[in-house]
Amino acid sequence: PAHLTAGRPQAPREATAAEWSKSACSLATVRSHGVRTVNAWTYARQILPEANGAADWVCTRADTWSGEGSRILAQFQTADGPVGAVAAKAEDSPACGSRDPKVLAGVLWKSRAGSWYLLGAGSKNVTSVTGSGGERTAGNVLAVRSERTAKARLSGTLADGTKVNTLR
Repeated sequence: PAHLTAGRPQAPREATAAEWSKSACSLATVRSHGVRTVNAWTYARQILPEANGAADWVCTRADTWSGEGSRILAQFQTADGPVGAVAAKAEDSPACGSRDPKVLAGVLWKSRAGSWYLLGAGSKNVTSVTGSGGERTAGNVLAVRSERTAKARLSGTLADGTKVNTLR
């Protein structure tokens, strides 16, 4: 069995059931890969457009006994949703871990009123986020009107100018 933890990658702690309640179902994608530990941490909180509440962006990193074949998931979790939606995935990447805690992901999201938005969030070290249409926002979250058929493509920038791409 894998050891479940929660918290920033530099200081994970024992996980509680509440912390894993919306992420546990996503673990099926890492099953049968020799997983040793799985850490989940909220890397951003976003106020949703049109007064639709808030969402958490959670990074889940599964590390293996061999040290190779890590699996990383970025999830979008609304306060009223039963489970998180996987927004991005990566394999064999240092992202979302103690060596490289940077993470950026995006989703297309539909408001209760039926409007579509491109939402994106980066970890706290991301200082700006740019959408595929050139929309740019200062800070680590982005929310722009979009078409339902659009692709959730984002890029981010760190304070030192380093570019950050979404998990792949």
